[in-house]
Amino acid sequence: MNTITYLLKYLQNPVLEKDSNTNFWYRLKMFISLLVLSIVISFLITIFNGLLEYFGILHENKHATDVYLKDSKGLQFLFIASIVAPIIEEIIFRAPLVLFKKASKFKIAFYTIAIIFGYVHIFNFEINLNVLLLSPFLIAPQFIVGLIFGYIRVRLGLIWAILLHSFYNGILVTLFLLATNAINQ
Repeated sequence: MNTITYLLKYLQNPVLEKDSNTNFWYRLKMFISLLVLSIVISFLITIFNGLLEYFGILHENKHATDVYLKDSKGLQFLFIASIVAPIIEEIIFRAPLVLFKKASKFKIAFYTIAIIFGYVHIFNFEINLNVLLLSPFLIAPQFIVGLIFGYIRVRLGLIWAILLHSFYNGILVTLFLLATNAINQ
C-alpha cells in the first residue's frame, strides 16, 4: 500500500500507534507524499473557493495576508508562516494527541483537534455573515491538512509534523509572494 492509502485507512479509524518502521528513507518518502498531497488538496479547494467567489457566492473581503504584507516585509511573513507558526501550532494542536490513550477518546480528540485547528484559521478572514456561513469551505484546507499533520504526528512523531507543517506553509507562502510580486510589477 502507498502512503495515501495508509492515510485514508487511518482516517477511517485513527489510533494512537507509532509506525514501527524507523528507516529514514521510508519516513522521508512518507513525508514527501503527504506534503505533495497537502499542497494538491489545498490548491483544489482554493480553486473551488475561487469559483464560489467568482460567481458571487463567497465574499471574503480582506484576508490576513493583505494585512501582513502591508505591515511587514515578505521575508518576515515567510519566516513567521513557515517557522514560527508551525512550531507553535503543532505544539498546541498536535502534541497533546498522545495524552488520549483510550481509543474512543483518541478518535474524538483527533477529529476535534483538526476541526478546531481549521476554525482557528477563520480569523485569517474579515469576519462577516457570508464568511461564517461558508466557513466550512474556507477552513477546509486547514481542516484536511490538520488531519494529515495529525496522522504524521502520531505515526512518526512531533518533529515530522512540525517539518511537514513548515514545508507546507513555506511552499504556499513562497508561491503567494512570488505571484504577488509578479502582479505588482
